Amino acid sequence: MRSVSLPSFAKINLDLRVLGTRPDGYHDLKTVFSSLALFDTVTVTARRGPLAVTCDEPDIPTDQRNLVWKAASLLHRTATGKSGKTSLPRDIAIDLRKRVPSEAGLGGGSSNAAMTLLAHNKLWKLDLNLATLTRIAARLGADVPYFLVGGTALGLGRGDDIYPLADMPSVHVVILRPGFGVATADAYQWFDEESRRAAKEPAPRMVPPGWPAWSATLKNDLEAPVVRHHPAIGRIRQSLLDAGATFAAMSGSGSAVFGLFERADAARRTANDLARPGWLSLHTRTLDRREYARRVAAGL
Repeated sequence: MRSVSLPSFAKINLDLRVLGTRPDGYHDLKTVFSSLALFDTVTVTARRGPLAVTCDEPDIPTDQRNLVWKAASLLHRTATGKSGKTSLPRDIAIDLRKRVPSEAGLGGGSSNAAMTLLAHNKLWKLDLNLATLTRIAARLGADVPYFLVGGTALGLGRGDDIYPLADMPSVHVVILRPGFGVATADAYQWFDEESRRAAKEPAPRMVPPGWPAWSATLKNDLEAPVVRHHPAIGRIRQSLLDAGATFAAMSGSGSAVFGLFERADAARRTANDLARPGWLSLHTRTLDRREYARRVAAGL
């Protein structure tokens, strides 16, 4: 059997500004993504039978609700020129090995979808270019196009209009995900409900040498309303700062919180010290765009 296995890397939002509500119900965003070395594995295999999705995480749906299912179906319809839900790919199996937690703001599902597009493009020898794959990815979700690029990148619109930036210097990252998730829809609803609160622009902070000027005022607009519903997230952020993180914030819509560290030993020690039963606590690092592209191209 022929198969393609790809690493499906997580992301953090170094900066996330909510600019307003769009006519389509989504929000206009300005966000800066960064890739993490933490990854799931997506394996697409050619074999006889209907489209099938399997996953080693029992809480992840393996039917039409999963973005990888939607990605395979949409790519098939695009490549064949067919339309309608009855036009499903056959003779393909997709297997997910999960390490990136769901409802954490780390983009696991979106990354899985993007790697599904790339794996099918390679396995089916479609030779679709990046622009075509990006258009398909944008139909799947706001974060999906980013994972076709990786590294440090600016996201505009819904977050799906991607502009690569000069990569941030590589840093070590501590990820703490408490024993609960935050649904993206809830986070934006809470933000909208509190939109009349006066938003405070963060005071510029000192940043390490080599960091871009924009990193002096990093902020996540969703963090404050989410923290008001889940105070533990605020406590985690403060714990990371107290442990010496250069910067700490909730990623995306949460519930994961990240801290950036210059030294690997400090990051490892912090991940161990702040671990709690039922939490995910890990040490990883950022990936620049070149390493991201190389590792995705090489597969597993």
